Amino acid sequence: MSRNQGTSSPPPPSGPPWDLPLTEAPLAFVDLEMTGLNPKHDRVIEVCIERVRGDHLESRVHSLVRPESLAHDAAVGNVHVHGIDAAALSAAPTFADLSETIARALGEAVVIAHGASWDVAFLEAEMARSGHPFTIAHYIDTLTLARRALGLKRHSLEALREHFGLDGARAHRADADVATLRAVWARCVHALEPATARDVWDIRVAEGKARERILAECTEHVASGKPVTVVYRPRGKAEQPIAMVLSQVVRGLDPPRVIGYQLPGRGRRELRADRILRIEP
Repeated sequence: MSRNQGTSSPPPPSGPPWDLPLTEAPLAFVDLEMTGLNPKHDRVIEVCIERVRGDHLESRVHSLVRPESLAHDAAVGNVHVHGIDAAALSAAPTFADLSETIARALGEAVVIAHGASWDVAFLEAEMARSGHPFTIAHYIDTLTLARRALGLKRHSLEALREHFGLDGARAHRADADVATLRAVWARCVHALEPATARDVWDIRVAEGKARERILAECTEHVASGKPVTVVYRPRGKAEQPIAMVLSQVVRGLDPPRVIGYQLPGRGRRELRADRILRIEP
């Protein structure tokens, strides 16, 4: 995703990390706990960032965070959600104390979070207040990915944790939520088989955006004329493998369409390209 989400959203810059093979790209999984929902007035009180490349954990930042105005911010915050009160924060470092470590964890990485616009807005606000401005122009939101890849009734982190039977003993704490975030990411990657982070960024459900990689693969298969399996997920339904011979990719429609003949009966099918999860031989 990017700060301006619309059909004219500028893509991430070319090159690393967005165009590296996904197993080689640095990924920064982020979760924050805050005193409220307004990044101008509320404060971060817990942060967890895990910087991962492939299967290797490159670095980890996890800490409670003491707001400068502790008595006000922590006392009136969302204690009923995260259970973090003023007493727990009294000896914690401030965000300014952590800002350089956080900047290193995020630097030149693809930021990934669930409902990511909130985390990004708070990170940028806190970094600015700490004297270390840090802009996250593009990021990936696993809430969007889960809606496309998994197609469940609910896609909140809590609902996904319950659906996949993940440990919920410390729900709404940053470190536990990052663990859930990474598990959800792994399941989305398994369903979508993206090649790069840019391929993932192309999945923007609200825009009906088709992945360029999927369009390119479909175009190749139109030229070859060979049968393929299109793994497709209609709205509100489970994914469906459809054996087809592809005949046309129509980019001029919104969203683009992929047209072909379903096998074995050769009935005509027209599929929304944004709902194609992957193409299999």
